[in-house]
Amino acid sequence: MRRAPQLSAYAIPDIPLIQAGDDIIDIMLVKAQAAGIELQVGDVLVLSSKIVSKAAGRLICLADVRASQAAVELAAETDKDPRLVELILSESDHVSRKRRGVLVTKHRLGFVSANAGIDQSNIEGGDDRALLLPIDPDQAASSIREQIQARLGIVVGVIISDTHGRPFRVGNIGVAIGAAGLPTIQDLRGSRDLYGRTLEITQVAYADLVASAAHLLCGEADEGLPAVLLRGLDVGGKHGCAADLIRAPEHDLYR
Repeated sequence: MRRAPQLSAYAIPDIPLIQAGDDIIDIMLVKAQAAGIELQVGDVLVLSSKIVSKAAGRLICLADVRASQAAVELAAETDKDPRLVELILSESDHVSRKRRGVLVTKHRLGFVSANAGIDQSNIEGGDDRALLLPIDPDQAASSIREQIQARLGIVVGVIISDTHGRPFRVGNIGVAIGAAGLPTIQDLRGSRDLYGRTLEITQVAYADLVASAAHLLCGEADEGLPAVLLRGLDVGGKHGCAADLIRAPEHDLYR
């Protein structure tokens, strides 16, 4: 009988509020060691996009933003701060949906999300500041993975996660916006189910599942746990990046 897989998850505690220029890898490794958490080959680290963005200096003071006429007009339609709308437009390819209180765009990274993923929760300055997503989350995940290997001599997987809503479901879930060192999609086409039927269309958004599993620990409010280690995942097979998870426009029936 095949042994059932086991998965362990550890939230790394006591990570301080990250500032621009901080070495989040050093901070994370020190706090993990202090908590008795030792990284092992094959582990996957899931890091909140928030700490990656903060360290990269992506925290914007709205007082420094000048709203364009397009942003002013769209802000009036959506009842949002024109300066925030200007940032949303600067991070987006185009507006997907809009109404009072809601602005959904296609982000420059390819996915569709509310407010271009720009966040004002859990950041210093409250409504006067806004945090943009990392410029290149896949590259950031790859860099973090390489630096961990250089410092510890072990190979791990890295996911940079964010939370997204879904058009047909209530509530946010964790998604991978950056990934390195693990499969992002598991293609099960051609394999068989329990009854021998050949699967023809099944593909699993593996990196998103991993991100959501981590979000069960890191939370969305005042938990203060932006880094989670997952152990026991299947990281074999072809490694990918988060960009692989973006559905091609010609296959998208809803946009």
